[in-house]
Amino acid sequence: MSIPQEFADFWSAALRVTQRLEAGRFYEAFALGDSAEMAGYLAGLVLEGTKRATASLAWTYQSNGKPRPKPGDLSILMSWSRRPLCILETTAVDVVAFMEVPAEFALLEGEGDKTLSTWRRNHEVFFARECARIGRSPSPSMPIVCEHFSVVYQVPGAAP
Repeated sequence: MSIPQEFADFWSAALRVTQRLEAGRFYEAFALGDSAEMAGYLAGLVLEGTKRATASLAWTYQSNGKPRPKPGDLSILMSWSRRPLCILETTAVDVVAFMEVPAEFALLEGEGDKTLSTWRRNHEVFFARECARIGRSPSPSMPIVCEHFSVVYQVPGAAP
């Protein structure tokens, strides 16, 4: 995938600082969550170093005809208003059933009290909305993409 023109200057600035970004590894520019409030909260966790993983519904990739992320992919995390905040490198990707997501992953997601029970409760609601959007029914066995990442570049002083 190619870097969207609106982010070309941001990518160039990051390249000058890191010297390790290859355009061929670009995956996507995205905001976390499905609302401005959620995107701000989650981006804040990434920027402070608390959030080092994210979960998505595998069915969404199928519905959108888009490949899932893979280790080595680089993505631009942006605010809900499309302001670039940082560049993430995908370090690991696992696909597991919703009810098989491990407690360690909930901790890496860094949300709320970081427990698996809270993760399940919050993500059950989130994935139910996503399932409704793509015409699927949520279930305990729905496939979840568990993506681990590291921040490879952050805008100095960035805030969601």
